[in-house]
Amino acid sequence: MAGRLEGKIAIVTGAGSIGPGWGNGRASAVRFAQEGAQVFAVDRNLDSVRETLERAGEAARAIHVHQCDVTDTKSVAAMVQACVDKLGRIDVLMNNVGGSAHGGPVVLPEETWQQQIAINLTSVYLGCKHVIPVMEKQGGGSIINVASTSGIRWTGSAQVGYAATKGGVIQLSRVVAVEYASKGIRVNSIVPGQLHTPMVEARLAKQRAGGDVEKLLQQRLERIPMGFAGDGRDTANVALFLASDESRWVTGTEIVVDGGMSARCD
Repeated sequence: MAGRLEGKIAIVTGAGSIGPGWGNGRASAVRFAQEGAQVFAVDRNLDSVRETLERAGEAARAIHVHQCDVTDTKSVAAMVQACVDKLGRIDVLMNNVGGSAHGGPVVLPEETWQQQIAINLTSVYLGCKHVIPVMEKQGGGSIINVASTSGIRWTGSAQVGYAATKGGVIQLSRVVAVEYASKGIRVNSIVPGQLHTPMVEARLAKQRAGGDVEKLLQQRLERIPMGFAGDGRDTANVALFLASDESRWVTGTEIVVDGGMSARCD
């Protein structure tokens, strides 16, 4: 089934990663390129995209790097225009940028709360705001928004800003999907669980396990019925389905990628 995205133009935000390994955006950019898409790989830190290109191998020829702050409307508008100018259209938008902060409403500083809204939810809103007119004009497209199981369940740590905004991503996706279904624009969410991505070593272990990565990994594994941790490639394979014409009748819904964790009642 090679070439499932042949001829498509895809924007992937957060196409780099905070460290080495398979993050969701990095894996999706590589997977899309391998399947024939021309990929507009977007990140605020262009150095982080180097590994993405290296991991893509020969497919790196189909990856075009662009710097953007996805929390800034002017930056997002310029990114969208740059993609259209260079590649002619936008068939797929994957809103992938995000990050968590520890703490419930008492502990979490108000400034951090606002930052969580900006990076996790406003970034999705702005991506949709500026890409949808392009997709509407060309007759359709697929928008893939990356949420989190924290948006639907308690996942072991108080992170109220992250949970609230990721829940917001899911509902934003549903509303936009219904509004634009008649325009041929599909909008869906991927809901990843506790994957082993570069974020674990870079930030999460410090927040929740005193810097002990192995301790955090074990805590997370104990919640996963399948008994092993997925990584960004598992998210990417679901994104590939949602980006492709195979999902032509799928919109306004979510696909959970968590090894069965959120199906547990405990």
